[in-house]
Amino acid sequence: MMRAENARSVVDGNAIAGLLAELFAQDMTAMDGECGGCGARAPLANSVVELDEVAAIVRCRSCTHTLFTVLRDGERLRLRIGSLVALEGP
Repeated sequence: MMRAENARSVVDGNAIAGLLAELFAQDMTAMDGECGGCGARAPLANSVVELDEVAAIVRCRSCTHTLFTVLRDGERLRLRIGSLVALEGP
């Protein structure tokens, strides 16, 4: 008996536009982040943030590893992922 394989498409990044819009169109601070350093899971609102006019460094409250950094470069924003290994919506 043959097993049915899951059909999988290989397309460009435009295919995830809807998924990303759905993910980021909510209160991000309510989303649970998982730290790759210590495995702690908590809402981003519980993280420790070092903030100045150029950057926001978001750290795990349990182990202080940098989860991610948001950088402001003029009018552009850049997101650098650190030890954040998962982000899940409420």
